[in-house]
Amino acid sequence: MPVLEKSAGEKEEIEPLTLSGIPVRLIYGPEDLSPIGFETAIGRPGRYPFTRGLKSGGYRTGHWTMRQFAGHKTAKDTNERFKYLLAHGETGLSTAFDLPTLMGLDSDDPRSLGEVGREGVAVDSLADMEALFSGIDIAKVSTSMTINLPAPILLCMYLAVAKKQGVPFKRVRGTCQTDILKEYIAQNEYLFPPEASLRIVLDTIEFCVREVPRFYPISISGYHIREAGADAVQELAFTLADGREYVERLIKRGLGVDDFASHLSFFFDVHNYFFEEIGKLRAARRIWATMMKEEFGAKREISWMLPMHCQTAGVSLTAQQPLTNIVRVAYQALAAVLGGTQSLHTNSYDEALSLPTDQAVRIALRTQQILAFESGVTDTPDPFGGSYYLESLTDEIFSRSSALMKKIKDLGGVVPAIEKGFFHREIAETAYRFEVDLAEKRRKIVSVNVFASDSQRPKILEIKNSVEARQVRSLKKLRKSRDNDAVKKALARVKDAALGTTNILPSIMEAVESYATVGEIISVLKDSFGECPVFGN
Repeated sequence: MPVLEKSAGEKEEIEPLTLSGIPVRLIYGPEDLSPIGFETAIGRPGRYPFTRGLKSGGYRTGHWTMRQFAGHKTAKDTNERFKYLLAHGETGLSTAFDLPTLMGLDSDDPRSLGEVGREGVAVDSLADMEALFSGIDIAKVSTSMTINLPAPILLCMYLAVAKKQGVPFKRVRGTCQTDILKEYIAQNEYLFPPEASLRIVLDTIEFCVREVPRFYPISISGYHIREAGADAVQELAFTLADGREYVERLIKRGLGVDDFASHLSFFFDVHNYFFEEIGKLRAARRIWATMMKEEFGAKREISWMLPMHCQTAGVSLTAQQPLTNIVRVAYQALAAVLGGTQSLHTNSYDEALSLPTDQAVRIALRTQQILAFESGVTDTPDPFGGSYYLESLTDEIFSRSSALMKKIKDLGGVVPAIEKGFFHREIAETAYRFEVDLAEKRRKIVSVNVFASDSQRPKILEIKNSVEARQVRSLKKLRKSRDNDAVKKALARVKDAALGTTNILPSIMEAVESYATVGEIISVLKDSFGECPVFGN
């Protein structure tokens, strides 16, 4: 047999790695398919273990929900953006709250100074939530709210608006993030000790299972874990480990797994390594289906399903040559669709610089619409299914993520692993390796460490200081005009519920409807539960 010799100066071939460090061979073949058999491991679309998607018809029976993250300045300003997006074809609302709201602070709190309305919408009370959805029929729209620490408060505000519109809770659709475990793991927007926080989350899920059956009370989130520096395997493992923790605790409460499983939803990041992201979403469904059926004994097919929302990777956007982000987002969105997402948010090209402008958010929405109506990728479910490379990659992600989940379980579960600093160490090490690879150009980012050039800064959305002053004036006016005796009594009932064992949501609903503020309710809960130290320091 002749041997091909390397020519002078020819470089030794280096085996490439995915962003999770999975080696990529030059060629894949039938020998790389799962040893347990194609049909057993992969199945068909719409059938257990749902590797190939939740619906047998894929998107032929209906497109994913198209959402654009929206929230800036005041509720009135964001209401205008909501209506703008709906007028341009958005099919679901997605609400971004400002930092004070995320942290359970009122706009007039000294700690809120300089942050009101800057990274999302300021919502202090039911009055703001009423303004946020003014002229929008809650019966006809699905709304997602990215909120965690004060999630039950914002949910109760949304339900109070539905009630005022005459919409029965059983018709309310949408999602509230509520995933406090990922805050301890990655984002650090928490206040109470883990057990108290988990009690509030479980109360919220239980309340919605019984009272708001079409609403997802939790979106178990890997997105923020990935944005903090985790790779695809870690994102998947940590997210599904969090999901397992919630399931175990709900069962211990006495809820039947088939009564609540279909009320759980998930949220994933879609990053730059195209095939790895598709494989991750396929592996996620397989792991969850297997776990729910075999480990928890769920009997209903819907209980085995993992419904997901995806968002393109904010951390991948570059401030340099920002128009290149349009291309990044398009490929990431394509990966999400080929991975079978149920809901999708596409980032705007200017988000590395500021909150998105109207033009940028419209282009991001049009990206989804072009995929849905022009590309043809929706004509058949899981069109890459059976690809030797993709199936091998899906199997490898499945195996690596499953092994990492077992490691978390061996540490005693998610909460002990948090307390031991496991997640922080894992994410920090991965983020460090990525930065080293960038510095040494083993990883390349166009416009950053390759093909860099000067680029004109686009017009950005600027938030003026007058926004904060306006919001604070409105809040002070509310405090004077409301029935403060009713507020005081409602807050006392929140405290009684927190110190007791009854579900806390009804008392929060009463407080919200008396126009108690987010900060006031959180303050009562803090007095009841105490504060938690920062983990991972």
